Amino acid sequence: MVNCCGLVTVKNEPVPLKSIAVEVSVQGHVATVSSTLQYENQEESPLEAIFVFPLPGEAAVCRFSAKIGQTEVVAEVQEKQKAQEQYDDSLSSGQQAFLLEESDDSPDVFKLSVGSLPPGEKASVSLDYVTELAVQADEGLTLCLPAVLNPRYQPQGSLMGDPVVMLSLYPEFPNDVMSSMTSHAEFLFVVDCSGSMERPIHYGPGAQDRISSARDTLLLLLKSLPMGCYFNIIGFGNIYKSFFPKSVEYSQKTMDEALQKVKGMRADLGGTKILKPLRHIYSQPCLPDQPRQLFLFTDGEVWNTKEVLDLVKRNAGSHRCFSFGIGEGASSALISGVAKQGGGHAQFITGQDKMQPKVMQSLRFALQPAVVDISVKWNVPKGVSVTPLSPAIRVLFQGQRALLYAQLTGESSGATEGSVTVKYSLAEQPVENQLSFSLKPAEDTGLTVHRLGSRTLIRSLEMEEREGDGEKEGVKEKVVELSVQSGVSSAFTAFIAVHKGDREVVQGPMLHRQVPTPSVCVSIKHSMLVCDSSINRNLDVMSMTLEALELLLLNCDQDSYKEFDCPAPASKPVRDPLLQLISLQKASGSWVLGAALAEVLGKTEEEVAKPKPAPVDQEVWATVLALVWLYGFKMEAQEEWQFLAMKAVSWIQAQKAASVSECVQAGLPGAERHPGALRGSRCLSSLSPPQSCYSTWGQIYMQTLPAPGPLQATWLS
Repeated sequence: MVNCCGLVTVKNEPVPLKSIAVEVSVQGHVATVSSTLQYENQEESPLEAIFVFPLPGEAAVCRFSAKIGQTEVVAEVQEKQKAQEQYDDSLSSGQQAFLLEESDDSPDVFKLSVGSLPPGEKASVSLDYVTELAVQADEGLTLCLPAVLNPRYQPQGSLMGDPVVMLSLYPEFPNDVMSSMTSHAEFLFVVDCSGSMERPIHYGPGAQDRISSARDTLLLLLKSLPMGCYFNIIGFGNIYKSFFPKSVEYSQKTMDEALQKVKGMRADLGGTKILKPLRHIYSQPCLPDQPRQLFLFTDGEVWNTKEVLDLVKRNAGSHRCFSFGIGEGASSALISGVAKQGGGHAQFITGQDKMQPKVMQSLRFALQPAVVDISVKWNVPKGVSVTPLSPAIRVLFQGQRALLYAQLTGESSGATEGSVTVKYSLAEQPVENQLSFSLKPAEDTGLTVHRLGSRTLIRSLEMEEREGDGEKEGVKEKVVELSVQSGVSSAFTAFIAVHKGDREVVQGPMLHRQVPTPSVCVSIKHSMLVCDSSINRNLDVMSMTLEALELLLLNCDQDSYKEFDCPAPASKPVRDPLLQLISLQKASGSWVLGAALAEVLGKTEEEVAKPKPAPVDQEVWATVLALVWLYGFKMEAQEEWQFLAMKAVSWIQAQKAASVSECVQAGLPGAERHPGALRGSRCLSSLSPPQSCYSTWGQIYMQTLPAPGPLQATWLS
């Protein structure tokens, strides 16, 4: 597969891709994308244009056609080598031909060949695909579109002829389980330091370069880790470098040492060679009672995606992998694939996105108790059978959707409903969800779910074939058969269209051109469509530690915060005051009273120290002031600092300070005017220390989740 770059014609004119039109239709968690590319040969010789472009890694390409003049040629799916031979033969005989094929290295990269366009000729190429939409941290759905970019009847007894059901599992874990988030883990932060990380995340105003954003994110992560865990940081490019020879226990000393090294991280390690650091990590034994959590940050500019995914899958039992694609060009197949194979979660940072909130969401997932013993049981009437199209579910996270596809064959004599039961164990507690569904689709909405189900099965079979080094008999043939039957592309097939109109053979030597690939990101806000749930969402067990703090801080009007000055924007770039405050926090969760803290608060050191109640320790006073500032000026970024705020609350409680409410009122003048604040102050003063800041946080996070039910069944037949 060729990696294209911007080229011009022999006359130094733009390549012949004239325009692109994209239509997107969203239904539930699924998007249907139709793209049309307009070509024109403005040269004096016949032309072959090569266009290499990315698609979402989860996309199922299901239709490809070309229009020359008023004649439309619809491509058919063939075995790849056969399609390539037919394309070459067509060009040799002077016919116009079009070939669409998937990369051998990465399932989210395609090559479109537009062959034998005569001088002055125009051609319009159309591409359709369907894809699942991931749930984002803000409960929206995001679809990234490259700048390229229906149904056929099938007889019963085939995948495309039988009903297909899509099960959407959106788990809600019990409150008492979610309140016991672990503080024991080994965190490995693997950061891309290749030259491409020097590029900006986006090309709008105020854009950070990728490596700078990664450094800021590491600062936030290091300040948010729980005491008692272990960690290490590994930068990679052509080589890899570890901060420590092996993972070290999280403490003030190791945190400070790591932060000093983070400041020196640069995008200076050459290419993006991700296999070596991963092999090194997997060669190291896991620490006892410290589950390994791998965080991978990369712009995803690699071409051996399938080799990376196979390595992660072989080691899936030793860790959970959380991946972050930085910038517009990150490979969705790589980022989503390593998270899927590593039992973790994938995030993409594109457009104006900030990396930190998404990383904090993944840190929450990493600290959730692992879900084990997941089983799915389909209950259908006699005469109906179920064939799963998806691999078994290996991982579930609170607030994140998991999808399963299944084919139903046969007919029931009388019953009209079936059900599915999902069971799993969470923190040694059994959990069960059940959903009933109709065996008859409510309406005919096309073959979208059939194609997504086919794509899921095709990807599973392709990985099975790679694991057997191509020696597993019949797997490749099964992929080809399924791809041709469903009209969904695969690694072993390609779309081929040949225009055999009544025209003269194209004469003259044919030129070869590469077409550059721009990209665009579209964010789609979409409501969640889920079934009703009987699960009780009354969360009366919230920790009073954080409740008291929020009563004190959130019930106060903005006049209460006038004692602190939020730094005014400067004419030249300055460091984010939030990051400044975060950088001053100690590993234990406290802040030290000093000039640096006063600067963030917009005060002199004397002005900050003067209101301190006499019996209150300086470090307790400084920590209360930092929390007051966060709640007063940075509520919009609460998802970023919630972990470190909980560490601070836990630390304050552990000091058994007798005048916490007096501290808060002294640090926040005007709070006494609010009954809620006084009530919260009394609660805070009387509470005993919580078991851990992470148990407190777990209950808070439960309240911020959307309110969907756990299961949803979607029919599109």
